[in-house]
Amino acid sequence: MFIDETWIKTNMAPQRGWGPCGKRLRGFAPHGHWRTLTFLGALRLDRLAAPCVFDGPINGESFRAYVEQQLVPVLQPGDIVVMDNLGSHKSAAIRQMIRAAGARLWYLPPYSPDLNPCMDGSCGSRVSDRVW
Repeated sequence: MFIDETWIKTNMAPQRGWGPCGKRLRGFAPHGHWRTLTFLGALRLDRLAAPCVFDGPINGESFRAYVEQQLVPVLQPGDIVVMDNLGSHKSAAIRQMIRAAGARLWYLPPYSPDLNPCMDGSCGSRVSDRVW
């Protein structure tokens, strides 16, 4: 089972744009209420397990609550939990909760963006070729 998180910031909404000549451009953005939403999930071979959304960035306390309230109830003896090396993932309490459920915990090695094929520029050119 792989654990990972992603986020969205509402201040990433476009504030300028192009519209028809002579007409006012109308858009919608959460005016003045910039927020960060964090999505956490555990991916099994056949399904997404323990999905959770936090109102704010992830920290040690919120990740511990996620493991305790969402992840541990869906763990089965013999499961292997794989997660990255984020500092909030490395608490001894988290390790103990996962082991107490009969699962093993593995951390991914430190990640290098150089190993990601999308970071070498070829991914961006493929996307722009398809869009334009």
